[in-house]
Amino acid sequence: MAEPIISFKNFSFQYRAQKRPTLYNIDLDIYPGERVLIVGPSGSGKSTLGSCINGLIPACFAGECTGSLTVAGLDAPTAGLFALSQQVGTVLQDPDGQFIGLTVGEDIAFALENDCCPTAEMHGVVRKAAALVGVEDHLDKAPHELSGGQKQRVSLAGVLVNRVRVLLFDEPLANLDPAAGKQTIELIDEVQRETGAAVLIIEHRLEDVLWRRVDRIVLVDEGRIEADMPPNELLATDILARHGIREPLYLTALRYAGVAITPEKQPEQIDQMRLSDADCQKVRDWFAKASAPAQPPARDPLLEVKALGFGYTKEQTTLAGVSFGIEPGEMVSIVGRNGAGKSTLSKLICGFETPDTGSVWMHGRDLAGDNIRQRAARIGYVMQNPNQMISKTMIFDEVALGLKNSGLTEQEVREKVEQALTICGLYPFRNWPISALSFGQKKRVTIASVLVMGPELIILDEPTAGQDFKRYTDIMEFLRGLNEQGITVLMVTHDMHLMLEYTHRALVFNQGRMIADCPSAKLLCSPELVEQAALKETSLFALATRCGIPDPVAFVERFIQYDREVRSHGQ
Repeated sequence: MAEPIISFKNFSFQYRAQKRPTLYNIDLDIYPGERVLIVGPSGSGKSTLGSCINGLIPACFAGECTGSLTVAGLDAPTAGLFALSQQVGTVLQDPDGQFIGLTVGEDIAFALENDCCPTAEMHGVVRKAAALVGVEDHLDKAPHELSGGQKQRVSLAGVLVNRVRVLLFDEPLANLDPAAGKQTIELIDEVQRETGAAVLIIEHRLEDVLWRRVDRIVLVDEGRIEADMPPNELLATDILARHGIREPLYLTALRYAGVAITPEKQPEQIDQMRLSDADCQKVRDWFAKASAPAQPPARDPLLEVKALGFGYTKEQTTLAGVSFGIEPGEMVSIVGRNGAGKSTLSKLICGFETPDTGSVWMHGRDLAGDNIRQRAARIGYVMQNPNQMISKTMIFDEVALGLKNSGLTEQEVREKVEQALTICGLYPFRNWPISALSFGQKKRVTIASVLVMGPELIILDEPTAGQDFKRYTDIMEFLRGLNEQGITVLMVTHDMHLMLEYTHRALVFNQGRMIADCPSAKLLCSPELVEQAALKETSLFALATRCGIPDPVAFVERFIQYDREVRSHGQ
């Protein structure tokens, strides 16, 4: 049998600033050419595990290691970052944080330049790496001109030039639209087959990763490996649910219908799962008994967008002819491919940008005369990148900033801030510096800083990106609670689970135009709309189709309602 390319033996790690270890007694072997998915709740130690493999620990994050870790024959804790970078290529969840060159070609060539590679040879290696990931036609473009999916490809090309033996992906899908995420998983599959490298994927979106085969799923929780199993075996257990990880939706639906999930049924992918006629009959019976969700009564709109048009330059049209209304207390998703104009629409509603044509109305009044501060008193906005919103050093101070000069007493401010921090899972860290937080934790700080103001309308740009299922659920249930009290919520999201579970209605964008305003379940059961908007059909649609259910939309809607009821009762 081949020697492992990565080998942890009774390995533990404790950050210098922490009282307890983050990793405990890790025993894990990963072999050349394997594809391993690493899952676990936020704070479980997944990213720390990756940082030990690629050398960021201890090079950038000091701490104490015990036991042993070898990577490609190197003693990882002592080998040094440079030596490990020749063996392990890392692609981060935020590709913007990896770009160094002014053009795509320069960025891919960066590692070769450091190695003093001859220019003629360098050009050939760069072109080959770019072709391997499909960006060979973008070598002269600036990285910021690319879509999210293209940026991921450039980051991957930048590590492939070193002919690394391990490819490590840290939440590669977090900031991508569903279609780009699907393409990224396909790309990882193609690159792995081409290079033979071992692939490690750290990701919350388990169902999306399983679009292509993986050899093993490693579940990490509280710094320990709780499971290390082939996907078909793991998915047949309740281990994921016990550790707060969301299993694929089609498996949850099958369990509700009373279908036993076994490894022999190959549950890794719905298209290849072995379902008997009896299994499908159980699904049809469940559907017949499940109740349809009630439709809320129509109300006068809170927000109206009328024939909105905007371009960042005269030659560029970012949005054109966008019109819709949002009723008080609605919870609505805004979806579509990267670059479709979703975030631009949010900026126009908040007054950060001025429309070229059209108008935004609230309570029947044109907001054109209101400045940003006046709009902010009614409309809260949480940006996609938390680093663009944060201005204070300490977490408590950042969340309290909006309440400054509000007329509240110091005790009242503290109570409001602590309540928002508790809801966002940050109360234990209230006195921490923001610099000590992960990307996902910073995201929660920005949500808390808006929630503390109690706005009438909240717009969130990717509110759950990079969050585990428990934290995702905590945030969304809080937002749903606000929504039930009459606060209106708009969410720009690539997360189709979020859209289905929490928003009955979706506004769908493609190339600057709104191409649909329809129920969320209907959208993800419409192959034509899914393709136009770069989304991904829900696996519930595939399950309904396989089981011969004539109305897949109704099946999806009944599942979402039933699932919400089950989870609300803590079953």
